[in-house]
Parts: sequence; C-alpha cells; structure tokens
Amino acid sequence: MAGNLKGLDLTEGPIARTLIVFALPYLAANILQSLYGAVDLFVVGLYCSAESVAAVSTGTQVTQIVTSLITGLTLGSTILIGSYMGERDEERVKRTIGTTLTIFFFVSLIITFLLLFFLSDILTLLRTPSESFALTAQYVSICAYGCLFICGYNAIAAILRGYGDSKRPMLFILIACALNIVLDFLFVAAFGMGVAGTALATVISQAASMAIAVIYLKRKHFVFDFRPGSFKPDREIAIRLAKIGVPISFQEMAVRISFLYLTAVMNGISVYSAAVVGISAKYDVFAMLSATSLANALAAITAQNYGRGSMARARRSLWLSLLFALCVASLFWIWAQAAPSTMISVFTSDPAVIEAGIPFFRSCSYDYIAVTLVFILNGYINGMQKTVWTMISCTFGAIALRIPLVYIFSQHFPDDLGRLGMIAPTVSFIMAFYTLIYVLKGKRRERG
Repeated sequence: MAGNLKGLDLTEGPIARTLIVFALPYLAANILQSLYGAVDLFVVGLYCSAESVAAVSTGTQVTQIVTSLITGLTLGSTILIGSYMGERDEERVKRTIGTTLTIFFFVSLIITFLLLFFLSDILTLLRTPSESFALTAQYVSICAYGCLFICGYNAIAAILRGYGDSKRPMLFILIACALNIVLDFLFVAAFGMGVAGTALATVISQAASMAIAVIYLKRKHFVFDFRPGSFKPDREIAIRLAKIGVPISFQEMAVRISFLYLTAVMNGISVYSAAVVGISAKYDVFAMLSATSLANALAAITAQNYGRGSMARARRSLWLSLLFALCVASLFWIWAQAAPSTMISVFTSDPAVIEAGIPFFRSCSYDYIAVTLVFILNGYINGMQKTVWTMISCTFGAIALRIPLVYIFSQHFPDDLGRLGMIAPTVSFIMAFYTLIYVLKGKRRERG
C-alpha cells in the first residue's frame, strides 16, 4: 500500500500477539471516548443538582443513540476496507475511504436536523422528569451541533482500523479526552455554566479530535489525500457499505431504543431512579468496553482473514477474544455484587440515589457477562459480512424480548428496581445461546 502510514497485516503472525497488539489501542481509545460522558456526569454531580445529573443522564442516552448509529455505519467501512486489504486491492481501499467520508458528511447534517426538529418529542417520549426537562433539552441541542465532528472522527477511526491501524485513533481521542476534561472543569466549576458547559466541552473536544486527525494524516501522506476531488461517492462501494453497515447500525439502534424505553420507565418512577439508570449506563459502557473493543477488533481481523480465505485463523481469534473479554467483564460483575454503593457514590453522594441504585446494580450487572458473549460472537459474524443475521438477532432481542419484559415488569413491579435490572441480562443470555449455536453450525459454510 502507498503512503507513509502502514497498517498492521492481521492475516499473519502469532494470533494472540496480533489480537493483543491490534485490540489494546482499540480498547484504550474506547475507554477514552467513554470518559466523555463519564466526566460530564462526574463534574455535574460534583458541582450541580440532582436535576442536572438526571439531565445529563437522559441527554447522554439520546446522544448514545446517535453515536451507535454512526459507529454501526462506520464499522461497515472497517469491515469492507479490511476485506480489500486482505485482497491487496489498494484502488478499492481508496474508493471506499472517499465514499465513506462523503456519505458521512451528509449523514451528519441529517442527524443534526432530526435531533433539533424532534427534540421536544424525543424527550417527551422518554418521559423526562419535568424538573430536568429544560436542562436535558439544552444538553442535547448543543450536542446536536457536534454531529459533524462525531461523524468525522468515527469515520476516520473506522477507516484506519480497517487499514490495520488502531494506534492513531487512540492518540487522536487521547488529545480530545484531555481537552474535554479541562474544558468540563473550566466551564462548569470556574464559569458556572452547568449542563450547557458539559455539552459545549464535548462538542469542542470532538471538533479538535477530527481536525487533528485530518491534519496529521495529510502531513503523513496517507493513502487517501483528502483533496476536494477525492470526496466523491462510488456507487458500487456505497451499495456494499450500505449492505454491511446499515444492518449493524439498525441493530445498534434497536438495542439503544430498548434501553431508552427502560430509561423512560425509570424516569417515570422518580428523578432518583432516573439518575440511577444514567449512572448504571456509564458503568455498562466501562464494564463492556473490553467486549465492544475486542468485538470491533475481531470484526477487522475476521474481515482481513476472510478476504484472504484464512477462516481457521479468524475462528481462533474468536475464542481468544471471548476469553480475554470475559475475564475483564467478570471483574466489574464482582465489584457490583460486593460493593454496589461504592460504584454509585463515584458519581453522586445523594443517599436517596445510592439507596435506590443498590438492588438495580446488583441485578443488572449480570449483563456484563451475558452481553460480552453476544458482542464477541457478533463481531466475528460481522467480520464475515453476515450483518443481516446479527441485525435480525439483535432486533429480536431488543424489540421482541427486552421492551415487552420492561413493560410487564414495570406494570406489576414498578418500585422493584432489582427485578427491572434483571431484564437486560436475561435477554442477553438468551441471545448469546442462539448466537453461539449459529456460529458453531456455520463452520461448514465458512471459507477455509
């Protein structure tokens, strides 16, 4: 491949070493990216009211849907570029990069418009507490203007990872995360801007991350030159990206919508339960980071090996990924079982929130284990471009299982947060069971 930047060849070398070298920067980048919302919530909890905590909690649930939509689509680029890298087809790699960046420019504009236009309706559907409604609207509306930067960074990161480079996306997000932390304390603690300050800090940091990435890659003569004439969609590539990326994005959206429904139910109980589910969501992200990072890394590894016809190597990467991810998820599960109050108190000192959160944390933490199985197995399947199957699987789990169970339990046990917390792991274990069967039965259909 041309250019000064060289990606890692994921089809050669010791499997464990390749997985670790490629996945660790992926994990570090995801940890840093997750700090955006966590730092926002931490700073708001430190200097602002329970209503502000609930506002950021609910607001980040909305913005996470947007992020899931974008990362789902960009993972299609990772997989397609990885496949072309495995085939050693540089021309199609360039065309895929140009198509990806062009498409995501327009996607960002559409998302911004939809968020701003339907903001009140979205927050009403979420049953946002009246005490925090205006603050939540303020947070989401400011973040909406940052969609271009969210799309830009995630598209560039996905391109580099498909290219076999997971280190530079980590470095770009490290700079942005450090800036976000500084701005959070500056805007909230020093300037007293509250919820608006946290949202503004996030948008500025994301803009910096995207700008730094583009400038660096241009100076290093990346395989894509970022010239205006190169930003044009290729019809054939666009169709392939849609076939791979849209199902991933749809499944991510379905899962997020089901969790937003849970948020709406918790919001309807009290402002304290709303804060609990928001804090729990932060730990969900961190506890599952190893799974999401390894799953996406595994998708890139599988894509390159699929392009080379080396599926035996991809299968061995799958089992190693499962082992590593389950070890990390188990640590968070043990913490939640042994001392859930210490987890909650990181974000708030309000005794009512802590008391309400203990049973919920103990029960929902089983999902750390269950969803790890689902993510890793789906990463392997996605790498083989069988994204329609994972879309059907995840949509079934989210829409046909999780939402009805939340409704039933909320009607019969509205004040039992422990039972409500058990819904997510129950659904995830069911999904893990039939997904594992699909993978085991699919060996005969794989190449290699």
